[in-house]
Amino acid sequence: MGPYLKDFMHAFMHALRNLLPIIIVVVFFQLVVLQQMPDNSLSMAIGLLIVAIGVALFLQGLELSIFPVGKSLSNQFAKRGSIPILLSFGFALGFSAVVAEPALIAVAEQAQQISEGRIDALTLRLLVAVSVGLVVALGVFRTIFGYPLHWFMIIGYICVVVITYFAPEEIVGLAYDSGGVTTNIVTVPLIAALGIGLAASIRGRNPLTDGFGLVALAVMVPMISVQLYGILVFSGAEPEPAALASLAADSAHKLSGPLIMLLELAEMLRDVLPIIITILFFQYLVMRRPLSNPKAILFGFALVIFGLYAFVVGLKMGLFPIGSSMAEQLINLDGYWYVYLFAFLIGFATTMAEPALIAVGKQAEQAAPGRLNGNTIRILVAIGVALGITIGVHRIIDGGSMHYYIMGGYTLVIILTVLAPHYIVALAYDLGGVTTSEVTVPLVTALGIGLATAIEGRNVLIDGFGLIAFASIFPIVTVMLYAIAMQAVSSRKKVET
Repeated sequence: MGPYLKDFMHAFMHALRNLLPIIIVVVFFQLVVLQQMPDNSLSMAIGLLIVAIGVALFLQGLELSIFPVGKSLSNQFAKRGSIPILLSFGFALGFSAVVAEPALIAVAEQAQQISEGRIDALTLRLLVAVSVGLVVALGVFRTIFGYPLHWFMIIGYICVVVITYFAPEEIVGLAYDSGGVTTNIVTVPLIAALGIGLAASIRGRNPLTDGFGLVALAVMVPMISVQLYGILVFSGAEPEPAALASLAADSAHKLSGPLIMLLELAEMLRDVLPIIITILFFQYLVMRRPLSNPKAILFGFALVIFGLYAFVVGLKMGLFPIGSSMAEQLINLDGYWYVYLFAFLIGFATTMAEPALIAVGKQAEQAAPGRLNGNTIRILVAIGVALGITIGVHRIIDGGSMHYYIMGGYTLVIILTVLAPHYIVALAYDLGGVTTSEVTVPLVTALGIGLATAIEGRNVLIDGFGLIAFASIFPIVTVMLYAIAMQAVSSRKKVET
């Protein structure tokens, strides 16, 4: 158990470091701006500690089970070169990873609660998971045949903008948030490894232009499918399953503490089961090879389940109350500029500490040595996230329509996609998808819902969601603008010489 304990402590300290920027910003505002601490500070602090423990267990479980087996299967399938197997593996990998995504679980539960069961959390997660599965299969197909990504993104986002125009306002913010949270600590490493591994193993493919882009596609398609789901849900009467869900929730409250814990652990097992089945199916029935270390892998899966459980418990005690409390306190101050400052600082600080962004930045440096710098990419993305969350907060305060903000944002993205150098397009879209971490998403979601609750005349379902969407759009804008500017400077230098 020695190595496992050492790895756990390393992962736990890593999780605390990711929480540290949030803690610094919140404590600064409480002590300096608000000059008070909330009544439930101790409960929030314990909740944050539980979140860190949950994330540490979850990450350690991934490292022992899902990541090594998933990467090994990706490499084996790439070498084998069977297109049907690669496509089916891509679908299964995308679906199973997203179903177990902690941030998506958090957003789906918030949506079900706020819509009073009209939006079903499990249905929403399954819909998003199927969308990501299909789109990863499409991305694998694109990489194999070398089709340029920018046409997929331009056509896709034109579809997104058109559907947004017709979608009910209750679903738009949630749909874009659902797309933003699909790519996280589970999906990014697996999907990125699959894309880059494929591009590296196929002759004539470039890891930078052909390897990146799977994450970007995984963000885009759920936006379309969830809006279509919203058109269906909000066009008719409230569906009966909502009442059943409410009845089930009422029954759960009557259970004792240990029974509730067992029930919630069973739900976590249900969430992780698809990825376990996917890995075992492809390992034993398709590749016909045994697992290299079954005991360690089984132990890893157990850590994933207990980590998810601790993460969700910590969310309810720590991150959700912090976001709601800060929104309520800041909105009561004279003027809104403190709210804008808090949104900007939270966006910038959390993004700079985002591990998935650091990983993608390093991969980009390796894929294009001398052309891209990992630290520059992180700063550009952090500025984009900070601007995006600040603009999203302004929309809630101002009461503007989500439709026009989102349609305007993605119209700008489409124009920049046409103008930007092709080498940056796939990376820019991927960077827009990795900015929202398992720590940032619950806090930002709670901030939006808290603002919509505290401001008179705002509808929580319509106005409360959408901040994650803005956090995903503007990093794409800042990275593409930087690439366009660098290309212009390079062209000018060539002309002068």
